[in-house]
Amino acid sequence: MFSIFCITAVGYALGRITIKGVSLGTAGVFIIALVYGAIFSKVLDTTVVQTVAGEAVSISSNALKIVEQIGLILFVTSVGFIAGPNFFKNLKQNYKSYILLGLIIILAGGAACVGCYFLGKGSEANSKEFVAMLVGILSGSLTSTPAFAAAKATVPEYEAAVTVGHGIAYLFGVIGVVLFVQLIPKLSKADMEQERAKITVVSTGAEKKEYKGKLIEMDKFGFMAFALAALIGIVVGAIKIPLSSKGLDGTTFSLTTTGGTLITALVFGHFGHIGHISVKIEKRVLEVFREFGLMLFLIGAGVAGGAKFIEYFKAIYFVYGIIMTIIPMIIGYIFAKYVLKLNLLNNLGSITGGMTSTPALGTLINVAGTDDVASAYAATYPISLIAVVIVSQLICTFLG
Repeated sequence: MFSIFCITAVGYALGRITIKGVSLGTAGVFIIALVYGAIFSKVLDTTVVQTVAGEAVSISSNALKIVEQIGLILFVTSVGFIAGPNFFKNLKQNYKSYILLGLIIILAGGAACVGCYFLGKGSEANSKEFVAMLVGILSGSLTSTPAFAAAKATVPEYEAAVTVGHGIAYLFGVIGVVLFVQLIPKLSKADMEQERAKITVVSTGAEKKEYKGKLIEMDKFGFMAFALAALIGIVVGAIKIPLSSKGLDGTTFSLTTTGGTLITALVFGHFGHIGHISVKIEKRVLEVFREFGLMLFLIGAGVAGGAKFIEYFKAIYFVYGIIMTIIPMIIGYIFAKYVLKLNLLNNLGSITGGMTSTPALGTLINVAGTDDVASAYAATYPISLIAVVIVSQLICTFLG
């Protein structure tokens, strides 16, 4: 508990520092979490005696994973509820663009990964281990837990290399997209008031039919509705779909907790009720959950990543991670702007979804000054989630 509040206080102070209008925001928490993990990893793993029960308890990676998962559920479920009322209308108007852009971003990331393989294979003693490292770097660059899990399952003999690559690239994978969504509006000298007006016009279309009967509110804050959506989402995310002839014993795909809770919350947010029971939640409550969840997610992921960062760090691997983060973003942005003709905020919202970047969405919402960007994120995210898993497996299969 001391560690969490310490990282929170210092992280938000760092995130508040602004240089020429650009700041880290909540991502400052991630930076401090990484540093904290790197410095105090041995202290966090020491055994602490619990005097009440008389048992030895250690602060391990499992505890950090719990913090990360709770934060992820709070953040993603909140995003789904907020985006739900306008999501399906937005998706209906732009679904082809979102699907295509998601594929373009992931394919560009995969191509960058293959390019790094040919650049560095001559200096690597074990090419298979190098491929595993690169796929781990790709998953870290896209901050994609499903791709990370899929890569480990595809090359179990080199699971350590995948883990190291993911940890090394994760830092810039988070910070790079966070800075990108802040810099692009400034470099393009965008009028944010006009851009907000454009995305609002897209988001509001034909009015959704409201339920005319009297709805029962289970609690004034909507905690029951939130918990129910999260519960169903976790179950949906845990469903595994076999991708090989070995069935569930082989490679499988799942929406994971992120995808499951996002989709469930979108449905809840869109309909607003289940029979006579209201599942609407006040926006101010969702905004608190969203920020609190993002903070916990970044702390859990950051401390765990920082503990291994120095031990396995190699400069060239970090460079590969930068390449795999920047190239998909630039290609995606250019394609969305000049080919798909998406307005700026839908463009950037789609990129955060295409890069499967939860922290960047939080930053973009603050930059844009509207929650409507979450609709573009939510529409692009599922196709990118599926594509990055398949691309990672293909790279492991054909290059390994």
